[in-house]
Amino acid sequence: MHSVPTSPATRHDAWAVSNSHCQVRYQILAEAEPDVLCRILNYFALQFLVPQQVNVTRDEDLLNVEVVMDGLSWHRAQVIGEKLRNLISVCSLELQPVESTRLQAVSAAAQ
Repeated sequence: MHSVPTSPATRHDAWAVSNSHCQVRYQILAEAEPDVLCRILNYFALQFLVPQQVNVTRDEDLLNVEVVMDGLSWHRAQVIGEKLRNLISVCSLELQPVESTRLQAVSAAAQ
């Protein structure tokens, strides 16, 4: 018997090696189906990624899903976003860097 090497903690981003990493927020509106949350989170699991935060609320026949992910290049975050948009149950998806959201909140509070 021999030991099997464990998978890396994160998957290497071969397309954007020199890009800096950021924290991003996916805001997803999807049909409230029993397996849709699993299918959404599976895209991250396939990349060996664990979300920083996941919030889900149901509003009648729709799910509002917010996923905050740390340590992604902007390019990689966009690629995952496009894959999520292609899920049949996903109605809309918005992707934004978390830092810009914080800055907007701070500037709005200052006014």
